[in-house]
Amino acid sequence: MQRAIYTRAAQKIAAIEAEMKAIGVWSAEPLPESAYRFQRAFAADTMSFTQWLQFILIPRVRTIIEQGEDFPQGSNIGAQATREFAGYDRAARLTTLVSEFDALFASK
Repeated sequence: MQRAIYTRAAQKIAAIEAEMKAIGVWSAEPLPESAYRFQRAFAADTMSFTQWLQFILIPRVRTIIEQGEDFPQGSNIGAQATREFAGYDRAARLTTLVSEFDALFASK
């Protein structure tokens, strides 16, 4: 079962990355070190939500998979994506993908 969740999570994270690149919200430049000293959820005090997806979520999920760690019991990133991308039609598929990522952990 664990291997299956790793496979599905890796596929979903790859799709999220691809969609971010497709709609032009993927950054080619790294963030300054100060951006990683955040205090708020989704690093809202130091970076945008798309930056959080790129620089925090995606690498963390890949680390969990590579190191065989456990995923959190649940995920509510889809709700944040819905709020963040409200009215931004180009991000509709990205919102769906993030919500599908959440669904991977709904039955854990």
